[in-house]
Amino acid sequence: MADYEHIVHEFDPVFDERSRVLVLGSLPSALSRENRFYYGNPRNRFWRVVAACAGEPVPADGDVAAKRSLLLRHGIALWDVIESCDIRGSSDASIKNVVPADVPRVLRAAPVEAVLCNGGTAGRLYRRWLEPACGLSARVLPSTSPANAAWSLDRLVARWREELDGLLG
Repeated sequence: MADYEHIVHEFDPVFDERSRVLVLGSLPSALSRENRFYYGNPRNRFWRVVAACAGEPVPADGDVAAKRSLLLRHGIALWDVIESCDIRGSSDASIKNVVPADVPRVLRAAPVEAVLCNGGTAGRLYRRWLEPACGLSARVLPSTSPANAAWSLDRLVARWREELDGLLG
């Protein structure tokens, strides 16, 4: 197992004044950090799920502008609950010494109606560190991570669509 590494989140949140739903992950994976944008592991199903829920084509793997545009066109803000922490590789189970992100900053600037957490770790960390400051409870959705093999792409899309219906622009 790799040694612990101190990670500081290096990308800005994606949001604008029309964002109605905030999707929160835990922390960018090692591949996402290498690729400098959210859900940069091509095996992660996040972009396929969001595109399917929005009724749009899936943006190309390296096309950050298209991914950002897809989110903003549909009123989706995207960030993570962790500003910095110690972690082994990309293992959410190893996370310790958490400093939460300034998620209220997004909520002050955008009319967010719902907070959705991508997976249980993001949900637990949001509830522990951010929910009191944000004033919005979060709904925890099944993780789009390739580690969540119990959920097929079709099943993920169906579950995420249940929460996103009525929220997407």
